[in-house]
Amino acid sequence: MASSTKGCVLFKSENMDVSLRVTGEIHIGGVMLKLVEKLGMSNQLHDWSDHALWWEKKKTWLLKTHWTLDKYGIQADARLLFTPQHKLLRLQLPNMKHMKVKVNFSDRVFKAVSDICKTFNIRHPEELSLLRKPRDPKKKKKKLEENVVICVICCILFFSLHFSPLQGLTDHCMFPGSIYSSPGLYSKTMTPTYDSRDGSPLSPTSAWFGDSPLSEGNPSILAVSQPISSPDILVKLYKPQSLLDKAKINQGWLDSSRSLMEQDVKENEVLLLRFKYHSFFDLNPKYDAIRVNQLYEQAKWAILLEEIECTEEEMMMFAALQYHINKLSIMSSDNHMNNSEKEVDEVDAALSDLEITLEGGKTSNTLGDITSIPELADYVKVFKPKKLTLKGYKQYWCTFKDITISCYKSKEEAHGTPAHQMNLRGCEVTPDVNISGQKFNIKLLIPVADGMNEIWLRCDTEKQYAHWMAACRLASKGKTMADSSYNLEVQNILSFLKMQHMNPDPQFIEPITTDINPECLVSPRYLKKYKNKQISARILEAHQNVAQMSLIEAKMRFIQAWQSLPEFGITHFLAKFQGGKREELIGITYNRLIRMDASTGDAIKTWRFSNMKQWNVNWEIKMVTVEFADEPSLSFVCAEVDCKVVHEFIGGYIFLSTRAKDQNESLDEEMFYKLTSGWV
Repeated sequence: MASSTKGCVLFKSENMDVSLRVTGEIHIGGVMLKLVEKLGMSNQLHDWSDHALWWEKKKTWLLKTHWTLDKYGIQADARLLFTPQHKLLRLQLPNMKHMKVKVNFSDRVFKAVSDICKTFNIRHPEELSLLRKPRDPKKKKKKLEENVVICVICCILFFSLHFSPLQGLTDHCMFPGSIYSSPGLYSKTMTPTYDSRDGSPLSPTSAWFGDSPLSEGNPSILAVSQPISSPDILVKLYKPQSLLDKAKINQGWLDSSRSLMEQDVKENEVLLLRFKYHSFFDLNPKYDAIRVNQLYEQAKWAILLEEIECTEEEMMMFAALQYHINKLSIMSSDNHMNNSEKEVDEVDAALSDLEITLEGGKTSNTLGDITSIPELADYVKVFKPKKLTLKGYKQYWCTFKDITISCYKSKEEAHGTPAHQMNLRGCEVTPDVNISGQKFNIKLLIPVADGMNEIWLRCDTEKQYAHWMAACRLASKGKTMADSSYNLEVQNILSFLKMQHMNPDPQFIEPITTDINPECLVSPRYLKKYKNKQISARILEAHQNVAQMSLIEAKMRFIQAWQSLPEFGITHFLAKFQGGKREELIGITYNRLIRMDASTGDAIKTWRFSNMKQWNVNWEIKMVTVEFADEPSLSFVCAEVDCKVVHEFIGGYIFLSTRAKDQNESLDEEMFYKLTSGWV
């Protein structure tokens, strides 16, 4: 390194050049102090406390001010930026609304999202992350306007002068009058401050939202659902046409272990704030008005844009709930002062068993008899599909004990050897229901040595279906019907089916009005299939099943119904498995990995996280390897996406599974990074 060379600093926003002469032994703090001294001569009132040095070539922040230039490996040709750490970011929330928020571009994304959620009063920020906006391949590429970034470019060379390390530069690190100078809206005391119309905060603390649509900086508007104003909005938004399109969307997730600047995010860039991990812990309307509404909005748009499949009856049920929520949202704004504490108590009672947790809600009064394990025994039709066969369902006397279904030719032979027996641990459970057709099927994909065995069960009634479906779902997780969540699961299934019933009495159906606007309530597929008047009639018919719900209960029911869809919570990635000849899909959910057919989406093989010993990444060849306790390891190479994204999804869900109600609300960030960041 040369002992004396010249260098310069260019301050673009002031159109001025500042020259520095430094040596490689100077601390980063000393460089910043010298910069501030020179820049301060022309602007005495400027606050430089939020500024830091950014090394563009290495894509790294020089935040360790006690390190020297030599220790960072900065050579004479390095170009450094002296720039604010907090910059404006344009966020699109799950409700599709945009707002500007100041975010720390030097923090890791996980920490930045936590700060954003504190500003918006959203608990459990570990469930959310930032996503780059997907591009519609059908649309022509438009020339993007360059973001104007006001910064200081420092071309630092070396000279034989030494300055003291930076001292006192961060005395004014708080931003007066901004969100960073206050504790924000996030309450750790868990004191409910909600009203009976929608659970929104009664006396919200004001915060800085820049040029956002929030009136007077009031974040409680984020708890209010806003109806879709025009069907043109749906037309303009990107709709994935296939599973491969869905997989491509997931390429855009930012790395939670790196900062925004490290991932080439520019000031004023648009990023999507979304619920990334579909594991919603301790969802409580008392404290989560904004979180519930944003979850409802993400679910609503996922259904309208056909990001998740649902049947025709389910679509009408979702449309009816959406119509009901829209009506109540408008009414509640007019009648906000007419609510009573009694209504609040009724909402609490109605929602006491709707709490959504990692493995399903648990109620305090359904402990049951812990000395014995409940069993099911009934006649059930069983079908094992095979190629080139016309054989249909065959009726068996089936018993469900622990996590095993045994099939007998008749009830009298139940004490003998079963004709078929199925262990459901680790199986895939998919509903196939048609209420109007009285079809109540359960599709089981049961793991075997060479893949998955497909078995279909057909129940005769809703009640029978609810009990057997609930038992199958628990058995797939290795749980029996003695688990306290069994009765709640049964009730949730029955409630879900009830909402899909069509009301046979037309006198109770309200007349069709112009405000229903079916083009904003159902996905394009059904708009092509039926006339608007037909869809409106069916929505109003389905509305009778939800018309008595309160606003917050309707949102919770919508979220719950969304969770009941077969495709819920599956994040798709394109991958090539070791030994495979073509690219396939790998699906990741909160508790398992799924090998899927890329064209049909059918599950080929499932691996539960509970059976996982460890997972590793070979960063050179970008291969992910997962080892299990009692079956061969799984290895695959990610296609069109960095394997780091897949690695983070696995580690993220493992991290979320460690959450417990008796923990305080602080997050173990280091544990999250340990499970998700990897070793590059």
